[in-house]
Amino acid sequence: MRRSLSVLTAALVVAGLAACSSSSPAPSASSTAKAASCQNVKSGSVSDSIKVSGAFHQTPTVTFTTPLKATDIQRTVVTKGSGKKVAAGETVGLGLAAYDGTTGKELAAPEGFGDQAAVDAPVDDTKWLPGFVRGVECLPVGSRVVVTSTAEQAFGQAYSQLGLKQTAPVVLLADIVNIPPKLPTKANGTPVAPTAGFPTVKLSKTGEPTITIPKADPPTETRIAQLKKGSGETVLPGDTVTVQYKGVLWRNGQVFDSSWSRGQTASFKTTEVVKGFGKALEGQTVGSQVIAIVPPADGYGSAGNAAIKGTDTMVFVVDILGTTR
Repeated sequence: MRRSLSVLTAALVVAGLAACSSSSPAPSASSTAKAASCQNVKSGSVSDSIKVSGAFHQTPTVTFTTPLKATDIQRTVVTKGSGKKVAAGETVGLGLAAYDGTTGKELAAPEGFGDQAAVDAPVDDTKWLPGFVRGVECLPVGSRVVVTSTAEQAFGQAYSQLGLKQTAPVVLLADIVNIPPKLPTKANGTPVAPTAGFPTVKLSKTGEPTITIPKADPPTETRIAQLKKGSGETVLPGDTVTVQYKGVLWRNGQVFDSSWSRGQTASFKTTEVVKGFGKALEGQTVGSQVIAIVPPADGYGSAGNAAIKGTDTMVFVVDILGTTR
């Protein structure tokens, strides 16, 4: 959906969980703490050496001497907020940045700062990257924190997905922006009769959709239909929406992206996603579930994206859970 740190980290979580369930070595102890308690990682000379400038909730400037020598995980609180303390297991809204400790370069574009939507992240290292969880747990909203660690301590068994070695040094920064209100985990609108020509959708008890593609050629233009009609606020262009979604390919039904698989909702501006996905959101009401058929012209174009070929039509089922402006 977007090339940003939240999507990168979500992908790494999936990769890391898959690795942990195979014959790969188990993560380090710091990566496997139970979500029910906070480790309260201490500061040290390495994390204290990281220089951070810029206002809270604005994109930071982070500098340090390279190559950084990080052999264990350390946490330095740059600014301590005065808001509600973050509890293990709950969802928090974050500004995120990550850096290669060897080169000093960004591992991905910072996200959740300025006018960007805060990244909603569960404080649970079975669902989110352990380095960020260790950073923000048990701190109050309004805090800015720096974590230094090895790549494995930061990203669990998914460190190799970034092209990093297990012991490579990593610097993470997080601003704890808010604790968002709890939202439904699935669309709660009134069911709408299916529209002819669309894939069929069957929902599990949790609300996760199974999408079955018809034996027909896909339409050449974006088509959108409601599966449930919500009674909440209308999503306007540029709003930040919170959703559950699943995306499959028309040609074979393959799932290429799913918030359901990651076990967490996703939040982003309607203008920060591919055009067809944005069209599926704008004008809809909170509580609705929509299905969108998105051809390449309103998707990733002829270049494609990873498993999505330049000729692929995508199908999304989206539960719209909340919207803010």
